Amino acid sequence: MNPLALLDNLRVVLVETSHPGNLGAAARAMKTMGLTRLYLVAPRCGIDDEARARASGAVDVLDGAVVCASLDEALAGTVLAAASTSRRRDLPHPAHTPRQAAPKLLEQAGGGPVALVFGSETFGLSNEQLMKCRWLINIPANPDYMSLNLGAAVQVLAYELRCTLADAVIPLPEFEAARHEEAEALLAELERALVEIGFLDPAHPKRLMPRLRRFFARAGLEREEVAIWRGILNAARAVRGPSSK
Repeated sequence: MNPLALLDNLRVVLVETSHPGNLGAAARAMKTMGLTRLYLVAPRCGIDDEARARASGAVDVLDGAVVCASLDEALAGTVLAAASTSRRRDLPHPAHTPRQAAPKLLEQAGGGPVALVFGSETFGLSNEQLMKCRWLINIPANPDYMSLNLGAAVQVLAYELRCTLADAVIPLPEFEAARHEEAEALLAELERALVEIGFLDPAHPKRLMPRLRRFFARAGLEREEVAIWRGILNAARAVRGPSSK
């Protein structure tokens, strides 16, 4: 299955959301990371102008939201339901951080719909609702202030899911590394130039060249960079002119 297609098997389930702005924020967080399937369980607010304004360019996610009367209805057909909640030690569910859960959630999504369940802003999820989910997802936070906005919680989990996909790895541009002899020729030319301008005293070189070698070794010279440096040195010589040597 195409890795991006796995996102189509992820549904974000918001239970008894009371603020329309949070509906919009959640929709925006979802679409930014490639999730589009939104389920609203017994919402206590409507999709109004505020929700649409907060959704920004993700109004289509709001318009496509499935409104359900119960959590059971929203979870129908899923192969896994994971509830986002504060750490609960009194429940037997497996608990994961979003980063731990993301690969497993996507693996499960390869076999069918997976639900990511978020409770209301005020009361979270009830014990009865939590028992309908197989996993708990705990977002690490300051234990003295574990207050995370609903839209932000959706964003954190959606981000970790997106980062797990192969397409989230940003390829580094490919540059050709400088050959050993090219780097050595540059360093020799640099040393000559430093002597010519009086910056390096060959009688008392101290550790200047070893330090410059370490600098270039740490940077990792590329062939194009060697050419640039040699051009700089030639230009510097041209400015000084033969009479200034």
